[in-house]
Amino acid sequence: MSAAQVPTPAEVASAFRFQAQGCRDTGSALYAQLLDAAAEDTERGGVVARLVADWSGHPVLDALGLRLLGGIHRMVLAGSAPRLAPYYPSVGGVADAAALWPELVALMEERFEEVRAALRERVQTNEVARAAALLPGFLRIAARTGLQLRLLELGSSAGLLQFADRYRYELGPHRWGSEASRVKIRAEWDGPAPDLAAKLEVASRLGCDPNPLETGDPAVALRLQSFVWPEQLERMALLRAAIGFAQGARPRIEPIGAARFLARELAEPVRGVATVVFHSVVWWYIPEAERAEIVRLVEEAGARAAADAPLAWLRLEGATTREAEIRLSLWPGGADGLLGTAHYHGRWVRWAGAGS
Repeated sequence: MSAAQVPTPAEVASAFRFQAQGCRDTGSALYAQLLDAAAEDTERGGVVARLVADWSGHPVLDALGLRLLGGIHRMVLAGSAPRLAPYYPSVGGVADAAALWPELVALMEERFEEVRAALRERVQTNEVARAAALLPGFLRIAARTGLQLRLLELGSSAGLLQFADRYRYELGPHRWGSEASRVKIRAEWDGPAPDLAAKLEVASRLGCDPNPLETGDPAVALRLQSFVWPEQLERMALLRAAIGFAQGARPRIEPIGAARFLARELAEPVRGVATVVFHSVVWWYIPEAERAEIVRLVEEAGARAAADAPLAWLRLEGATTREAEIRLSLWPGGADGLLGTAHYHGRWVRWAGAGS
């Protein structure tokens, strides 16, 4: 279907069930059950069907189910939906989808226009724990090039991953980063050790996003938190710590699309640094034509790369609903390598360590 079309109830219900499976695979039984219930309600012509009746977009690619649940979670976090709070662990409740669903239906009926307005807001997460999968890639680039990194992030959101080198990591038995960092990332680790001895230094960091988020705005911080699964308290605590860090560090994010950003930033090789284009779980949100343009721009820039001006393309992007692939292309040469796989929210990394 076209992204601008109004999906049918059957397409919406199918999208909700697809997202429900993704939630099961990534650790939210609560959201999985709520999305299954929303799918049934849509098919019955209930309040969810009425809420989405005039919504236009692609219900999977535009994450319609997460827009719906994120908007409601935002009300809960803000304290404006007290009847729902007992069932949201993020505010001290106990997850119980069966008890919560009737209360959700009542809220959607009572605050229909407010919930419908939330469906127009893009899902923008900034999953800090994905740095557990990106850091080993940055270390690999530093080890192979011996240069400081010039980071260029696509789809930065709030820019929290621009500071991956400033966080503390516990990757299974492996430790990296300052123990004093307020942002501590823990992940299960399977495979050989990453390049822990590599000298990782960042010369500059810059990102782009069509709709960048400013973490200093309390409404923005609340919005980011609203897209965290309610029962994942460690994930929520990590996000809040990273937001606090970013409020002091102030990431640089340009409000433009990825292709336009790269056309400018990759126009000429930059000597003395390794330029690193990186992104995580962004690719499927980028229109197909722009993806092709990004590939062209990166490959053309790679052809101009030199030993003293190398180019790396590091990405953490979807392979299945259960895991993402960590891939690295490094020029001169440009060989594309699969470094490993990772959980979408950074709970575990399976490191192959082969490839580029």
